[in-house]
Amino acid sequence: MTTTFKKHVLAASVISVLGSVSSAAVAQEQPSADDIEKIEVSGFRSSLIKAKDLKKDALGTQDTILAEDIADFPSLNLAESLQRVPGVTITREAGEGRQISLRGLNADFTQVQLNGMEALGTSSSPMDSRGTTNNSRSFDFNIFASELFNQIDVKKSYSADMDEGGIGGTVGLHTAKPFDYDGFKGAISAQAGQNSNTEDTSPRIAALVSNTWDKFGALFSIAYSNRDTSEQGYNTYRWRPRDAQGSDISALSAEDQDAVNSGDLRFSRGSRYSLFNSDQTRLGATVALQYRPTSDLSIGLDALYGKLDNKRSEFHLQSRGSSSTALGCTGPDYDDGARYYCSELTDIEYNSNNEVVYSEWRNTALHSESRDQTAKTEITQFVFNADWTVNSDLSLSALAGHMKSEYQDNSAKVYLESFGDMTLDFRPDRFYGQNTYVNDYDPTNIDEFRYHEIDLLENEVENSFDVAKIDADLFLNDISSVKFGLSYKKFKHMDNYLQTDNLLRSEWQSGDVSDIVDPATVYVNNGHERQSWLSTDVNAVLADFNIDRNGTMSRTPNNVEEETKAAYALYDLNMLLGDTELRANFGVRYYETEIASTGLVNDTNYVTIESDYDGFLPAMNLAWYATDNLVLRASAGKNLTRPTLNNLAVGGSINTDPLAGSSGLSISSGNPSLQPFETLNMETGVEYYFDDVGYAALSYFRKDIDNFIATTTIPTPYGETGYPSALIEGAVDENGVAQSASTLYNVSQPQNLEDSDFSGWEVAFQRDFDFLPAPFDKLGAIANYTYADGESVHNILVDGENVQVSRPFYGLSKNTYNLTVYYETETWGARVSAAHRDDYLTQVETSSDDQDEAGFHGTTYFDFSAFYNINEKLKVSLEGINLSDEREEQYSDSDDRLYNTTLSGRTVYLGVTYVM
Repeated sequence: MTTTFKKHVLAASVISVLGSVSSAAVAQEQPSADDIEKIEVSGFRSSLIKAKDLKKDALGTQDTILAEDIADFPSLNLAESLQRVPGVTITREAGEGRQISLRGLNADFTQVQLNGMEALGTSSSPMDSRGTTNNSRSFDFNIFASELFNQIDVKKSYSADMDEGGIGGTVGLHTAKPFDYDGFKGAISAQAGQNSNTEDTSPRIAALVSNTWDKFGALFSIAYSNRDTSEQGYNTYRWRPRDAQGSDISALSAEDQDAVNSGDLRFSRGSRYSLFNSDQTRLGATVALQYRPTSDLSIGLDALYGKLDNKRSEFHLQSRGSSSTALGCTGPDYDDGARYYCSELTDIEYNSNNEVVYSEWRNTALHSESRDQTAKTEITQFVFNADWTVNSDLSLSALAGHMKSEYQDNSAKVYLESFGDMTLDFRPDRFYGQNTYVNDYDPTNIDEFRYHEIDLLENEVENSFDVAKIDADLFLNDISSVKFGLSYKKFKHMDNYLQTDNLLRSEWQSGDVSDIVDPATVYVNNGHERQSWLSTDVNAVLADFNIDRNGTMSRTPNNVEEETKAAYALYDLNMLLGDTELRANFGVRYYETEIASTGLVNDTNYVTIESDYDGFLPAMNLAWYATDNLVLRASAGKNLTRPTLNNLAVGGSINTDPLAGSSGLSISSGNPSLQPFETLNMETGVEYYFDDVGYAALSYFRKDIDNFIATTTIPTPYGETGYPSALIEGAVDENGVAQSASTLYNVSQPQNLEDSDFSGWEVAFQRDFDFLPAPFDKLGAIANYTYADGESVHNILVDGENVQVSRPFYGLSKNTYNLTVYYETETWGARVSAAHRDDYLTQVETSSDDQDEAGFHGTTYFDFSAFYNINEKLKVSLEGINLSDEREEQYSDSDDRLYNTTLSGRTVYLGVTYVM
């Protein structure tokens, strides 16, 4: 048992070095220098050793990623580093990791903490198919540069002393502290990158300066990067069953004409080549101050700033006929005698699923869409913390912090209209259509185009947290202690959205304003590898027509405020059982949450609805150190995840006229009265630790989730909806009787529905191959595999009736794996990594002709990293990201039709790091 105890002392020592000593460890008798295992390894292998010991010493299931030095994370992006952790998968934006899923549960179920307090970071995607602006509880990891952090903890087990909220798990991001280092520390890193889809050189610069003066320490770090990104590909607006819609189909065979006229054939919508470009600037800075007047008292202040600034341009060449297919005729507003048209379908081929996979068109509507968008995120955080060892039996800790995340975007689109001859072909590649423009139609010719439409959009999202915590650890005897604490959290969310479409369309159509394209506002866009077309300088067009793209955000925003009070008590046990050691904790957490949701109803009435909920969350964690190398774990307990912010929004529409609309008296809105997702978590695991670098682990997990949320329509007395009676004053029901609180409304909103079960397996292996003969003894490997399976309930509309169906959880890939092979000496090292995830679901449609679901195909990404130490202070590095230029394929419908396909290109960074 002596050796096992020394291993735990080692882990406590590592934690101390990292500036995060637990109060229990502080209270223990400090070991002598001879008791501590010496590790004379540096670099990637050293970080693996320390992370392994932190994992072993943790009472619950935990994985840790450490950065020995600035720019030493396994990947350039935090999300991409996290994907190396068993059970973690990521989504990507412009080729860069954005959000994570943990053990198959999507990003909404993972709680993210920055320096000990909950945080939300909001960014966006230019693509509608990827959800555009993040307006949920998920965290966008692409906001921050990885160089700002030196430790990430992924806690998959729940304990009563942890903040509730992460059914999937809790990810803790930690910035560096001055006492992490011995005295003065300085480092600077510079990198230059190149992407195969762009022509720029992308710089990354990071610096850190830290020093300690006896009892006081100060640290400052900064990271800056700029990169041009370009995603290009092919996408649709999904596929829709349509009949001829007035198109001339006389050239088709009788059989094909019957098929078209039946309305059963599915035509691709949009059918467009697409280009998404961005000039992305990222800036981050941290300040950490620590004061240790005595060995029993430590006071710290951490400040964090992050900014992500995207200047985006987006271009498409698309079909825009009936429902955005190539079918249909122009309306009477277009009939000026010269431009009236109906498209002609001259050839067609469709498969057994009635999908039109090849078609030839004459005189079909084609649009060139150009978009200019700015999207900016800013995050600020201040955290005050203190740890005080009152005496040998009692220690206290406190935290108070404020965090604010602000997101704003501004978008303008210009559409040019044209009519031309083309073919659409999905036969060579089902997920990358081929458009061919024929019969002398030239999409780069300005004479083919006219101005058609201008759309403007502004959006802003603001999240803030105010947090206060106090914890106490009372040492009872040699083997046990009790912890208890109180916490308060106030969360505020605001979102505001303003959109103005079809500016000047009627003026152009009526001839009041000329729709002739100004040559000074257009150019031939050669950015797409498969096709060139005429695009607009959006801002030049707006200037030509004296249009101000900056609105006033006059629409009243939606607001959600949550106030949560919590308290917990936890019993810790650490005892010897013969020659083995047993560690355990048993605890319960009580929480109480009050919600106030405010928003617009029918765009005129500002309404506030309040609700609340509370509950107890018991939890237990066991770790039995059966031998020096073998650890058996078991965990059980309850946790919760609060409803998404969109689902809590009160804004919506109320139809008080029983004769208006097909649904009669109806309400469509969010639901501030939702209960949180609740789960009973169970987990067992076995871990074997090799003497030096490495371990092997197997675990089984299960989550029984209650209160799963899905949108449904339920007849509800108006008085139970929470909306004020003033909204129905003067209204009558279908019998002409004045409406009252008992009047039934068909309420369509998110509801807590059936329970769901979720389970899976994790296998992990990490090992140095030091048993091999030289030079192969410097090799090592990290591998993990996760299998997860679970379904949730959704309500879909079938023939006007709500029907419950089961679908896989959003973001769930049944099979995921990661593999890293590394070779490292004192002078140089290299590693190559692969990350795979299976297909996963992102959307279930409740009522749509286009699709019943949408999601992404599986991907496998390959990355490479290498370094060479010129001397003890100077290191050069080479990073390769997405070496295979993996395609991101988004599918539409369970029949697996093309929705969106993009490629982001390979990226290579060459860098140098100097440590003082």
